[in-house]
Amino acid sequence: MSGSVSYRFSQRLSHVPASFLGELFRVSSQPDVISFAGGLPDANRFDVEGIRSASEEVFAQEGKTALQYSTTDGYLPLRTYIASRYRSRLGLNADPEDIQIVNGSQQCLDLVAKILVDPGDHVLIERPGYLGAIEAFSYYEPVFDPVQALDGLIGPDPDSVRGLVTDNSPVLWYGIPNSQNPSGMTWSPGIRREIADILDGTDTLLYEDDAFGELFFDGRPREPVKKSLPHQTIMTGSFSKTISPGLRCGWIWAPHPVIEEFNRAKQAADLHSNLLSQMILTRYLETTDIDRRIWETARVYEERCHLMEEIIDDRFPAGTHRTSPEGGMFLMVTLPSGIDSMDVFRQGVSNGVAVMPGSPFYIDRGGGNTIRLNFSTVDLNLITEGMERLSQVIKSLK
Repeated sequence: MSGSVSYRFSQRLSHVPASFLGELFRVSSQPDVISFAGGLPDANRFDVEGIRSASEEVFAQEGKTALQYSTTDGYLPLRTYIASRYRSRLGLNADPEDIQIVNGSQQCLDLVAKILVDPGDHVLIERPGYLGAIEAFSYYEPVFDPVQALDGLIGPDPDSVRGLVTDNSPVLWYGIPNSQNPSGMTWSPGIRREIADILDGTDTLLYEDDAFGELFFDGRPREPVKKSLPHQTIMTGSFSKTISPGLRCGWIWAPHPVIEEFNRAKQAADLHSNLLSQMILTRYLETTDIDRRIWETARVYEERCHLMEEIIDDRFPAGTHRTSPEGGMFLMVTLPSGIDSMDVFRQGVSNGVAVMPGSPFYIDRGGGNTIRLNFSTVDLNLITEGMERLSQVIKSLK
Protein backbone atom coordinates (compact mmCIF):
# COMPACT_ATOMS: atom_id res chain seq x y z
CA MET A 1 0.00 0.00 0.00
CA SER A 2 1.38 3.39 -1.00
CA GLY A 3 1.93 5.92 1.80
CA SER A 4 1.93 8.84 -0.62
CA VAL A 5 -1.30 10.86 -0.66
CA SER A 6 -1.94 14.07 -2.55
CA TYR A 7 -4.20 16.01 -0.21
CA ARG A 8 -6.49 18.38 -2.09
CA PHE A 9 -7.21 21.37 0.13
CA SER A 10 -9.59 24.15 -0.87
CA GLN A 11 -8.34 27.21 -2.70
CA ARG A 12 -9.66 29.44 0.07
CA LEU A 13 -6.79 28.37 2.32
CA SER A 14 -4.39 30.32 0.11
CA HIS A 15 -6.11 33.55 1.18
CA VAL A 16 -5.55 33.02 4.90
CA PRO A 17 -2.42 34.63 6.37
CA ALA A 18 0.05 32.37 8.12
CA SER A 19 -0.79 32.28 11.82
CA PHE A 20 1.78 33.47 14.31
CA LEU A 21 -0.24 32.20 17.26
CA GLY A 22 1.20 28.67 17.38
CA GLU A 23 4.73 29.97 17.82
CA LEU A 24 3.47 32.56 20.28
CA PHE A 25 1.77 29.99 22.51
CA ARG A 26 4.79 27.71 22.37
CA VAL A 27 7.25 30.26 23.68
CA SER A 28 4.77 31.82 26.10
CA SER A 29 4.27 28.48 27.84
CA GLN A 30 7.94 28.19 28.77
CA PRO A 31 8.16 28.46 32.56
CA ASP A 32 11.12 30.86 32.56
CA VAL A 33 9.45 33.33 30.17
CA ILE A 34 7.34 36.20 31.50
CA SER A 35 4.65 36.56 28.84
CA PHE A 36 2.91 39.78 27.88
CA ALA A 37 2.07 38.18 24.53
CA GLY A 38 -1.21 36.37 25.09
CA GLY A 39 -4.75 37.59 25.59
CA LEU A 40 -5.92 35.69 28.64
CA PRO A 41 -7.93 37.01 31.56
CA ASP A 42 -6.45 36.51 35.02
CA ALA A 43 -7.29 32.96 36.14
CA ASN A 44 -7.01 34.08 39.76
CA ARG A 45 -10.15 36.14 39.18
CA PHE A 46 -12.24 33.09 38.21
CA ASP A 47 -14.96 32.41 40.79
CA VAL A 48 -14.31 28.67 40.99
CA GLU A 49 -16.47 28.12 44.06
CA GLY A 50 -19.37 30.14 42.67
CA ILE A 51 -19.35 28.29 39.35
CA ARG A 52 -19.01 24.94 41.14
CA SER A 53 -22.04 25.78 43.28
CA ALA A 54 -24.06 26.79 40.22
CA SER A 55 -23.05 23.55 38.50
CA GLU A 56 -24.20 21.45 41.44
CA GLU A 57 -27.57 23.22 41.49
CA VAL A 58 -28.08 22.65 37.77
CA PHE A 59 -27.28 18.95 38.05
CA ALA A 60 -29.43 18.54 41.15
CA GLN A 61 -32.47 20.32 39.71
CA GLU A 62 -32.26 20.10 35.89
CA GLY A 63 -29.57 17.53 35.16
CA LYS A 64 -31.43 15.56 32.49
CA THR A 65 -32.36 18.73 30.61
CA ALA A 66 -28.83 20.12 30.82
CA LEU A 67 -27.36 16.95 29.27
CA GLN A 68 -29.78 16.83 26.32
CA TYR A 69 -29.75 18.40 22.87
CA SER A 70 -31.20 21.92 22.66
CA THR A 71 -32.30 24.58 20.18
CA THR A 72 -29.87 26.42 17.94
CA ASP A 73 -30.72 29.90 19.24
CA GLY A 74 -29.68 29.07 22.80
CA TYR A 75 -31.06 28.82 26.34
CA LEU A 76 -33.90 31.34 26.57
CA PRO A 77 -33.30 32.36 30.23
CA LEU A 78 -29.72 33.30 29.30
CA ARG A 79 -30.82 35.27 26.24
CA THR A 80 -33.41 37.02 28.40
CA TYR A 81 -30.71 37.90 30.94
CA ILE A 82 -28.49 39.37 28.20
CA ALA A 83 -31.37 41.43 26.80
CA SER A 84 -32.25 42.71 30.26
CA ARG A 85 -28.64 43.71 30.91
CA TYR A 86 -28.51 45.63 27.64
CA ARG A 87 -31.56 47.58 28.79
CA SER A 88 -30.31 48.26 32.32
CA ARG A 89 -26.66 49.06 31.51
CA LEU A 90 -26.85 50.70 28.11
CA GLY A 91 -30.46 51.76 27.59
CA LEU A 92 -30.81 49.51 24.55
CA ASN A 93 -34.13 47.93 23.67
CA ALA A 94 -32.94 44.37 23.13
CA ASP A 95 -35.29 41.52 22.28
CA PRO A 96 -34.22 37.99 23.34
CA GLU A 97 -35.56 36.73 20.00
CA ASP A 98 -32.79 38.68 18.24
CA ILE A 99 -30.03 37.31 20.48
CA GLN A 100 -28.33 33.99 19.81
CA ILE A 101 -25.85 32.11 22.00
CA VAL A 102 -22.55 31.06 20.41
CA ASN A 103 -19.36 29.21 21.37
CA GLY A 104 -17.55 32.35 22.42
CA SER A 105 -17.91 35.49 20.34
CA GLN A 106 -15.05 34.24 18.12
CA GLN A 107 -17.56 31.90 16.46
CA CYS A 108 -19.56 34.92 15.35
CA LEU A 109 -16.69 36.10 13.17
CA ASP A 110 -16.76 32.96 11.07
CA LEU A 111 -20.54 32.68 10.79
CA VAL A 112 -21.15 36.38 10.10
CA ALA A 113 -18.59 36.28 7.30
CA LYS A 114 -20.13 33.06 6.00
CA ILE A 115 -23.58 34.63 5.59
CA LEU A 116 -22.49 38.09 4.39
CA VAL A 117 -19.16 38.00 2.55
CA ASP A 118 -18.59 36.78 -1.00
CA PRO A 119 -15.15 36.65 -2.62
CA GLY A 120 -14.12 40.16 -3.63
CA ASP A 121 -16.52 41.94 -1.26
CA HIS A 122 -15.00 44.87 0.59
CA VAL A 123 -14.71 44.67 4.38
CA LEU A 124 -13.52 47.59 6.48
CA ILE A 125 -11.29 46.87 9.46
CA GLU A 126 -9.44 49.08 11.89
CA ARG A 127 -5.72 49.67 11.44
CA PRO A 128 -4.44 47.91 13.49
CA GLY A 129 -7.25 45.36 13.70
CA TYR A 130 -8.07 42.28 15.71
CA LEU A 131 -6.01 39.33 14.45
CA GLY A 132 -8.79 36.81 15.12
CA ALA A 133 -11.13 38.74 12.83
CA ILE A 134 -8.55 39.07 10.08
CA GLU A 135 -7.94 35.31 10.11
CA ALA A 136 -11.63 34.35 10.34
CA PHE A 137 -12.76 36.70 7.56
CA SER A 138 -9.86 35.76 5.26
CA TYR A 139 -11.37 32.33 4.58
CA TYR A 140 -14.18 34.07 2.67
CA GLU A 141 -11.79 36.01 0.43
CA PRO A 142 -12.79 39.62 1.05
CA VAL A 143 -10.89 42.73 0.04
CA PHE A 144 -9.83 44.36 3.31
CA ASP A 145 -9.88 48.15 3.51
CA PRO A 146 -7.89 49.44 6.51
CA VAL A 147 -9.29 52.39 8.45
CA GLN A 148 -6.61 54.54 10.05
CA ALA A 149 -7.09 55.85 13.59
CA LEU A 150 -7.14 59.57 14.20
CA ASP A 151 -4.22 61.27 15.91
CA GLY A 152 -4.80 61.03 19.64
CA LEU A 153 -6.38 57.58 19.22
CA ILE A 154 -9.95 58.74 19.80
CA GLY A 155 -11.33 56.50 17.09
CA PRO A 156 -11.22 55.82 13.35
CA ASP A 157 -10.82 58.69 10.91
CA PRO A 158 -14.37 59.60 9.74
CA ASP A 159 -13.11 61.08 6.47
CA SER A 160 -11.39 57.80 5.63
CA VAL A 161 -14.54 55.86 6.50
CA ARG A 162 -16.73 58.16 4.42
CA GLY A 163 -14.49 57.77 1.38
CA LEU A 164 -14.25 53.99 1.64
CA VAL A 165 -18.00 53.58 2.12
CA THR A 166 -18.73 55.82 -0.86
CA ASP A 167 -16.11 54.35 -3.19
CA ASN A 168 -16.15 50.65 -2.27
CA SER A 169 -19.63 49.93 -0.85
CA PRO A 170 -18.29 47.55 1.80
CA VAL A 171 -20.66 44.84 2.94
CA LEU A 172 -19.32 45.01 6.48
CA TRP A 173 -17.24 47.10 8.83
CA TYR A 174 -15.71 45.24 11.76
CA GLY A 175 -14.58 47.32 14.74
CA ILE A 176 -14.00 47.22 18.51
CA PRO A 177 -15.07 50.62 19.88
CA ASN A 178 -14.28 49.76 23.52
CA SER A 179 -10.67 49.09 24.62
CA GLN A 180 -9.71 47.69 21.24
CA ASN A 181 -7.52 44.65 20.75
CA PRO A 182 -4.65 45.30 20.02
CA SER A 183 -4.32 49.05 20.60
CA GLY A 184 -6.46 49.57 23.70
CA MET A 185 -8.12 52.51 21.92
CA THR A 186 -11.68 53.59 22.82
CA TRP A 187 -13.78 55.58 20.37
CA SER A 188 -14.92 58.96 21.64
CA PRO A 189 -18.68 59.74 21.87
CA GLY A 190 -18.38 62.18 18.97
CA ILE A 191 -16.67 59.65 16.72
CA ARG A 192 -19.37 57.08 17.49
CA ARG A 193 -22.12 59.46 16.44
CA GLU A 194 -20.26 60.51 13.31
CA ILE A 195 -19.64 56.91 12.24
CA ALA A 196 -23.33 56.13 12.75
CA ASP A 197 -24.27 59.12 10.58
CA ILE A 198 -21.90 58.02 7.81
CA LEU A 199 -23.26 54.47 7.70
CA ASP A 200 -26.92 55.36 8.15
CA GLY A 201 -28.89 54.57 4.99
CA THR A 202 -26.06 52.70 3.27
CA ASP A 203 -25.87 48.95 2.65
CA THR A 204 -22.88 48.59 4.98
CA LEU A 205 -23.44 46.71 8.24
CA LEU A 206 -21.41 47.59 11.31
CA TYR A 207 -20.04 44.67 13.30
CA GLU A 208 -19.60 46.13 16.81
CA ASP A 209 -17.47 43.70 18.82
CA ASP A 210 -17.96 44.51 22.51
CA ALA A 211 -15.69 41.92 24.12
CA PHE A 212 -14.19 44.45 26.55
CA GLY A 213 -17.08 46.86 27.15
CA GLU A 214 -17.57 45.81 30.79
CA LEU A 215 -13.91 46.25 31.74
CA PHE A 216 -13.56 50.02 31.81
CA PHE A 217 -11.35 51.14 34.67
CA ASP A 218 -13.82 53.83 35.76
CA GLY A 219 -16.75 51.40 35.70
CA ARG A 220 -18.71 53.70 33.37
CA PRO A 221 -20.41 52.15 30.30
CA ARG A 222 -19.81 53.82 26.92
CA GLU A 223 -22.78 54.29 24.62
CA PRO A 224 -22.67 51.75 21.78
CA VAL A 225 -22.83 52.79 18.16
CA LYS A 226 -25.78 50.40 17.91
CA LYS A 227 -27.90 52.83 19.92
CA SER A 228 -27.66 55.32 17.04
CA LEU A 229 -27.69 52.70 14.28
CA PRO A 230 -29.92 49.85 15.51
CA HIS A 231 -30.99 48.38 12.17
CA GLN A 232 -27.50 48.28 10.66
CA THR A 233 -25.46 47.05 13.61
CA ILE A 234 -24.47 43.54 14.60
CA MET A 235 -23.29 43.52 18.21
CA THR A 236 -21.45 40.67 19.90
CA GLY A 237 -20.38 40.02 23.46
CA SER A 238 -18.81 37.35 25.58
CA PHE A 239 -18.56 36.04 29.13
CA SER A 240 -14.98 34.95 28.45
CA LYS A 241 -13.35 38.15 29.71
CA THR A 242 -15.65 38.66 32.70
CA ILE A 243 -16.44 35.16 34.01
CA SER A 244 -14.60 32.31 32.25
CA PRO A 245 -13.32 31.61 28.73
CA GLY A 246 -13.48 27.87 29.44
CA LEU A 247 -17.29 28.00 29.42
CA ARG A 248 -17.07 29.09 25.75
CA CYS A 249 -20.17 31.21 25.91
CA GLY A 250 -20.82 34.38 23.95
CA TRP A 251 -23.65 35.90 21.97
CA ILE A 252 -24.70 37.87 18.92
CA TRP A 253 -27.46 40.49 18.83
CA ALA A 254 -28.44 41.54 15.34
CA PRO A 255 -31.38 42.74 13.25
CA HIS A 256 -33.90 39.95 12.87
CA PRO A 257 -33.21 39.17 9.17
CA VAL A 258 -29.52 38.75 10.01
CA ILE A 259 -30.28 36.53 13.01
CA GLU A 260 -32.47 34.28 10.87
CA GLU A 261 -29.65 33.63 8.39
CA PHE A 262 -27.10 33.38 11.20
CA ASN A 263 -29.27 30.73 12.85
CA ARG A 264 -29.28 28.63 9.67
CA ALA A 265 -25.49 28.85 9.41
CA LYS A 266 -24.96 27.95 13.05
CA GLN A 267 -27.34 25.02 12.85
CA ALA A 268 -25.30 23.64 9.97
CA ALA A 269 -22.05 24.26 11.85
CA ASP A 270 -22.75 22.71 15.27
CA LEU A 271 -26.53 22.36 15.87
CA HIS A 272 -26.26 24.43 19.07
CA SER A 273 -23.81 25.68 21.70
CA ASN A 274 -23.07 23.77 24.90
CA LEU A 275 -26.38 23.74 26.81
CA LEU A 276 -24.76 22.61 30.06
CA SER A 277 -22.47 25.65 30.07
CA GLN A 278 -25.39 27.94 29.27
CA MET A 279 -27.48 26.62 32.15
CA ILE A 280 -24.60 26.75 34.64
CA LEU A 281 -23.77 30.29 33.55
CA THR A 282 -27.40 31.39 33.90
CA ARG A 283 -27.64 29.95 37.40
CA TYR A 284 -24.36 31.62 38.32
CA LEU A 285 -25.52 35.02 37.03
CA GLU A 286 -28.78 34.70 38.96
CA THR A 287 -26.96 34.08 42.25
CA THR A 288 -23.88 36.34 41.98
CA ASP A 289 -23.23 40.07 42.29
CA ILE A 290 -21.61 40.10 38.88
CA ASP A 291 -21.27 43.90 38.75
CA ARG A 292 -19.12 43.86 41.89
CA ARG A 293 -16.91 41.06 40.57
CA ILE A 294 -16.41 42.78 37.21
CA TRP A 295 -15.59 46.08 38.92
CA GLU A 296 -13.01 44.39 41.16
CA THR A 297 -11.41 42.72 38.14
CA ALA A 298 -11.27 46.00 36.23
CA ARG A 299 -9.53 47.68 39.17
CA VAL A 300 -6.90 44.93 39.25
CA TYR A 301 -6.30 45.38 35.53
CA GLU A 302 -6.12 49.16 35.93
CA GLU A 303 -3.35 48.89 38.51
CA ARG A 304 -1.37 46.57 36.27
CA CYS A 305 -1.90 48.74 33.20
CA HIS A 306 -0.75 51.89 34.99
CA LEU A 307 2.37 50.15 36.30
CA MET A 308 3.22 49.02 32.78
CA GLU A 309 2.67 52.56 31.47
CA GLU A 310 4.91 54.06 34.17
CA ILE A 311 7.75 51.66 33.37
CA ILE A 312 7.48 52.38 29.64
CA ASP A 313 7.64 56.12 30.31
CA ASP A 314 10.53 55.83 32.78
CA ARG A 315 12.69 53.01 31.40
CA PHE A 316 12.17 52.70 27.66
CA PRO A 317 14.41 54.65 25.28
CA ALA A 318 13.55 58.00 23.71
CA GLY A 319 11.31 57.68 20.68
CA THR A 320 9.06 55.08 22.32
CA HIS A 321 5.33 55.84 22.22
CA ARG A 322 2.42 53.99 23.79
CA THR A 323 -1.36 54.02 23.88
CA SER A 324 -3.30 54.89 27.05
CA PRO A 325 -6.14 52.38 27.51
CA GLU A 326 -9.27 53.29 29.44
CA GLY A 327 -9.97 49.62 30.09
CA GLY A 328 -9.64 46.16 28.63
CA MET A 329 -6.50 44.03 28.59
CA PHE A 330 -4.01 45.50 26.10
CA LEU A 331 -1.85 48.45 25.22
CA MET A 332 0.33 49.00 22.18
CA VAL A 333 3.87 50.35 21.96
CA THR A 334 5.47 52.02 18.95
CA LEU A 335 9.20 51.35 19.06
CA PRO A 336 11.97 53.86 18.33
CA SER A 337 12.94 54.26 14.69
CA GLY A 338 14.91 51.36 13.26
CA ILE A 339 13.77 48.68 15.71
CA ASP A 340 11.83 45.76 14.26
CA SER A 341 9.18 44.07 16.43
CA MET A 342 10.21 40.57 15.30
CA ASP A 343 13.72 41.27 16.57
CA VAL A 344 12.19 42.34 19.87
CA PHE A 345 10.16 39.13 19.98
CA ARG A 346 13.11 36.84 19.25
CA GLN A 347 15.56 38.66 21.50
CA GLY A 348 12.91 38.99 24.19
CA VAL A 349 12.29 35.25 24.37
CA SER A 350 16.04 34.71 24.71
CA ASN A 351 15.97 37.13 27.65
CA GLY A 352 12.90 35.63 29.33
CA VAL A 353 10.11 37.95 28.17
CA ALA A 354 7.54 37.48 25.39
CA VAL A 355 5.59 40.15 23.50
CA MET A 356 3.22 40.05 20.54
CA PRO A 357 4.73 41.64 17.40
CA GLY A 358 2.38 44.18 15.87
CA SER A 359 2.59 43.24 12.20
CA PRO A 360 -0.06 40.43 12.26
CA PHE A 361 -2.64 43.08 13.26
CA TYR A 362 -2.08 45.07 10.04
CA ILE A 363 -3.58 43.80 6.81
CA ASP A 364 -1.36 46.16 4.76
CA ARG A 365 2.02 44.87 6.01
CA GLY A 366 2.36 47.73 8.48
CA GLY A 367 3.09 47.66 12.18
CA GLY A 368 6.63 46.33 11.92
CA ASN A 369 7.75 48.73 14.65
CA THR A 370 4.89 48.02 17.07
CA ILE A 371 4.30 45.48 19.82
CA ARG A 372 1.15 44.57 21.77
CA LEU A 373 1.42 44.07 25.53
CA ASN A 374 -1.12 42.23 27.67
CA PHE A 375 -1.41 43.42 31.27
CA SER A 376 -4.29 41.29 32.55
CA THR A 377 -2.52 37.99 33.16
CA VAL A 378 0.68 38.90 35.02
CA ASP A 379 0.85 40.24 38.58
CA LEU A 380 2.63 43.43 39.62
CA ASN A 381 5.93 41.80 40.59
CA LEU A 382 6.22 39.94 37.30
CA ILE A 383 5.23 43.07 35.36
CA THR A 384 8.08 44.94 37.02
CA GLU A 385 10.59 42.19 36.24
CA GLY A 386 9.31 41.48 32.73
CA MET A 387 9.16 45.12 31.68
CA GLU A 388 12.72 45.65 32.93
CA ARG A 389 13.85 42.73 30.76
CA LEU A 390 11.92 44.17 27.82
CA SER A 391 13.43 47.64 28.26
CA GLN A 392 16.92 46.14 28.18
CA VAL A 393 16.10 44.23 24.99
CA ILE A 394 14.83 47.38 23.24
CA LYS A 395 17.84 49.42 24.40
CA SER A 396 20.22 46.77 23.11
CA LEU A 397 18.53 46.77 19.71
CA LYS A 398 18.53 50.57 19.50
